[in-house]
Amino acid sequence: MWTIGDTTLDSRLLLGTARYPSPAVLRDAVIQSNTGIITVSLRRETAQAPIGGRFWDYLKDLNVRILPNTAGCRTAREAITTARLARDLFDTPWIKLEVIGDELTLQPDPFGLVEAAKELCHDGFTVFPYMTDDLVVAERLLHAGCDILMPWGAPIGSGRGLANPGALTALRQRFPEATMIVDAGIGRPSHACHAMELGYDAVLVNTAVATAGDPVAMAKAMADAVRAGRLGYEAGMMRSHDRAVASTPVVDRPFSGEARP
Repeated sequence: MWTIGDTTLDSRLLLGTARYPSPAVLRDAVIQSNTGIITVSLRRETAQAPIGGRFWDYLKDLNVRILPNTAGCRTAREAITTARLARDLFDTPWIKLEVIGDELTLQPDPFGLVEAAKELCHDGFTVFPYMTDDLVVAERLLHAGCDILMPWGAPIGSGRGLANPGALTALRQRFPEATMIVDAGIGRPSHACHAMELGYDAVLVNTAVATAGDPVAMAKAMADAVRAGRLGYEAGMMRSHDRAVASTPVVDRPFSGEARP
């Protein structure tokens, strides 16, 4: 059990809803993942109203918390407007804030992100900002009013896993009170497990599940990996060493000393 915002959840896996082969597969993946939060883009809802409306009705039947996002926004003003529309449409103050600054890497724009986060927090939103693993940006977002941070593991859709685990570790250690969710770059269950072993509170996965050969099985695999990583972190994992360390005591060995005839 863990609490995020005003919600208590059983699962630390958040699931995206894009790129699934069918609504039925999406539904089964959500069920198998045991997720309590799914993300959805407002642009999908409004691009074609009749189709978007049906999709929204379908999502409501899943009985999970909806986290709308501002995917595709390139400026702070565009993201702020999209967030306010999402609040009206989905009837939630939660928003995953994305302000993209680079077309090639889809890297977040740190300046636009902080600007938008500050206004949205002031406006009563619970902001989930998608960011890089930058300590300074994290500090600015926390000062803007965010209690939750979503640093990337690697660029969106890359499947590379944690490209800079050292930076993610430093971020986790510097801001221990913040809720932190690794978002983007998770391509395998082992990547999700690694993020949780670093002490992160949750991971958000979309492409790795939606485009898998069997999305439903992959959703369960990701859920199991997240649980394993969190349990390992809470148990206290051993430190690595540069040399071998015997696991069997060498003092009072039965055959120590001189050889016996």
